[in-house]
Amino acid sequence: MTSLSAKIQDVFDEPACDKNRGKDAKARKEGCARLLTPGAAAGGCAFDGAKIVLQPITNVAHLVHAPLACEGNSWDNRGAASSGPTLWRTSFTTDLTELDVVMGQGERKLFKAIREIKEAYAPPAVFVYSTCVTALIGDDIGAVCKRAAEKFGLAVVPINAPGLAGSKNLGNKLAAEALLDHVIGTVEPDDAGPYDINILGEFNLSGEFWLIKPLLDRLGIRVRACIPGDARYIDIASAHRARAAMVVCSTALINLARKMDERWDIPFFEGSFYGISDTSQALRNVAELLVRKGADPEILECTERLIAQEEAIAWKKLKAYRRRLQGKRVLLNTGGVKSWSVLHALMEIGMEIVGTSVKKSTVEDKERIKQILKDDNHMFEQMAARDLYTMLSEGKADIMLSGGRTQFVALKAKTPWLDINQERQHPYAGYDGMVELVRQIDLAIHNPIWSQVRERAPWDCEHGVKNQQPSTKNETATVHAAQEFAGTTPTISASVEEIR
Repeated sequence: MTSLSAKIQDVFDEPACDKNRGKDAKARKEGCARLLTPGAAAGGCAFDGAKIVLQPITNVAHLVHAPLACEGNSWDNRGAASSGPTLWRTSFTTDLTELDVVMGQGERKLFKAIREIKEAYAPPAVFVYSTCVTALIGDDIGAVCKRAAEKFGLAVVPINAPGLAGSKNLGNKLAAEALLDHVIGTVEPDDAGPYDINILGEFNLSGEFWLIKPLLDRLGIRVRACIPGDARYIDIASAHRARAAMVVCSTALINLARKMDERWDIPFFEGSFYGISDTSQALRNVAELLVRKGADPEILECTERLIAQEEAIAWKKLKAYRRRLQGKRVLLNTGGVKSWSVLHALMEIGMEIVGTSVKKSTVEDKERIKQILKDDNHMFEQMAARDLYTMLSEGKADIMLSGGRTQFVALKAKTPWLDINQERQHPYAGYDGMVELVRQIDLAIHNPIWSQVRERAPWDCEHGVKNQQPSTKNETATVHAAQEFAGTTPTISASVEEIR
């Protein structure tokens, strides 16, 4: 645990983090994690965060050294997609029991599990995840992984991010540290070129990366490694030979971007592929970084031609939606890069932003929001469910965009809702993704179900609950129950037939 403590302190003291730079030395050492409230949902642990970052590496066997529940709780918790290998969809765990813990059989069982995976699947690598139980009993997964790698002739990578170490975001960064320590730089490619880039923090949710890659291909830009979306082990192992990098989610992998810049001189920028303007700007930034690293300046002109073509097509498709969505009010309850990139994208088609969450946003993210909205009155760090409900039920927003956790607040308030977090079913990145996002918003807002659910119930109607007395005792009880449900006083009642 000593090495883990040192790694955590190193991750906390992140000079590339805007929020961290604003703290004094003592505050930086304390890290960014808030103290958890007993009895409240913690929002994911360090193990969960590490698994989120690494599991989309598609041809690797992900082995969780823990009792069965740890793997069952974290498996497939994001909608990442693969264009080929499916090994990442297979769940591997050592399934430790109480007897294994008492008898000290954890390390032996781990070694045996690695051997079985090698014989049955022959993957290029096995990622071994430490968890709370195995960290507490002192299993040395680093030593076991080293011995297994020597014995079986494959890469066995220890991921030392037990849940007790801290928050999910800390786990994201510890996973990046594991890649730096054991994977990146271990393979020398024989085809490195001046147009190779890395994309960091792109998870290929619902296949979003596949909407971006064709644009880069048309410019002759090769994605050496997309970490972690639809990645292969060999891609990440040779990622150190890229010429530039783009960081999509800085809160998760900013430490990876900075250290790759320091070790291998790979400059990076933070950008977004959400919205037409942000997608275009991201393509420009990629081209400019490559030119700085020695690429032919002609790529700048090619990029502008591509942007002009794609923007014209996208705006033509959005023309019909603009008339239907102009002035519609949006409440954005998300965080991170989406807090400003999706916001900007919606304002491009004339929608009004009534509020946006900045819970997971960096200082730079918040500054972007202020520039876009011209003030910070519509920014909120966190809004309780009852406040969200009040805002929506009072009709202050026409639709809420958020994750699955708050969907039932919107539904209870009889307000359209659209999922834009990791569980979403549609890709929203790039030019085509922006068109799809607007299409889904239009479908949600103009769905006829909302006019139906907002109608008064039959027992609330003025003529349905008055003027007639129930003829039997049972009818009286039924009417009283209906009125009690509707919150009315059972004085003058109607018959059962009228209520029906």
